[in-house]
Amino acid sequence: MSIILEAKDITKIFRYQKKDTNRGWFKPEYVTLHAVQDLNLSIEKGESIAFIGPNGAGKSTTIKMLSGILTPTSGELKVCGLNPIKDRRQLSYRIGCVFGQRSQLLPNLPLYDSLELFGHMYDLTPQQIKNRTDYLTDIFALDDFIDQPVRQLSLGQRMRGEIAASLIHNPEIIFLDEPTIGLDVVAKRELRKTLSDLNQNEKTTVFLTSHDTGDIESLSQRLIVIDHGKIIIDAPTNELQKTYLSKKYFKIDYASDVPAEKITALGFEIKERSAHGAINTTTSSINDVLRQLLEIGPVEDIHLYDEAMEDIIIDIYNTSQGNRA
Repeated sequence: MSIILEAKDITKIFRYQKKDTNRGWFKPEYVTLHAVQDLNLSIEKGESIAFIGPNGAGKSTTIKMLSGILTPTSGELKVCGLNPIKDRRQLSYRIGCVFGQRSQLLPNLPLYDSLELFGHMYDLTPQQIKNRTDYLTDIFALDDFIDQPVRQLSLGQRMRGEIAASLIHNPEIIFLDEPTIGLDVVAKRELRKTLSDLNQNEKTTVFLTSHDTGDIESLSQRLIVIDHGKIIIDAPTNELQKTYLSKKYFKIDYASDVPAEKITALGFEIKERSAHGAINTTTSSINDVLRQLLEIGPVEDIHLYDEAMEDIIIDIYNTSQGNRA
């Protein structure tokens, strides 16, 4: 597959004046902040990337450099074969951007008018605008509210409209910064499915930043973790789960009362005939632990599940902090 995004030794430094109440403004002091440091990144066309990290890690700064909003302090950057700063106008025709808390739609106009306006901005013909709007209306299920003013839409409806507007010109890559923030469970599920279908069917490259582990699990094939402006992990999402998957969680429902002390002696908890806990697979055998639990009494049901992605990400952050200490 072809490379759609490539960053080599990208660094972004912010320098700002620090006010010193003792010295006044005659001898100003300056503070230097390395928001992104020596970032190297290569993404193939059609990939779906989750770019994550704690607050202040450099995610938003990176996405703004990739989309041409910010200029890197140093390094080389190519998106769709173009320099995001020198070729910003040409690049705008080939990328889409959605920032979760900033609307690009016109609040007092119907959603359809905003989509039509964006189509004209990208030099589409009237027929192309109609065809593309009809297509996006179908996949994003906009029919019920496409003629309503944007200000009257729910947050979930507006976000579907925002993403549809960013796709009106059929971009090769879409940058999504916290696209599901503030959405309810149902709206999140619908939006994730639509974006996943878009990536699979149109091969649109998805570059996602999110704090929502559901977004990461549902939408990303590859997970890139950034902290303090540096990439600390870059691996397929499923491989990362396996690498950090040191715990297996279980819940066993017994058919009758069992001696609670036998459960607690194994280091687990029991409540109302249900034993539950976590098995550390680096120190214990799952088979051995389950065999001991099953021998305690007749079992009605058993559930075994993996560590949550959120806990895996926390482990990654903690490991990163420990390596820097």
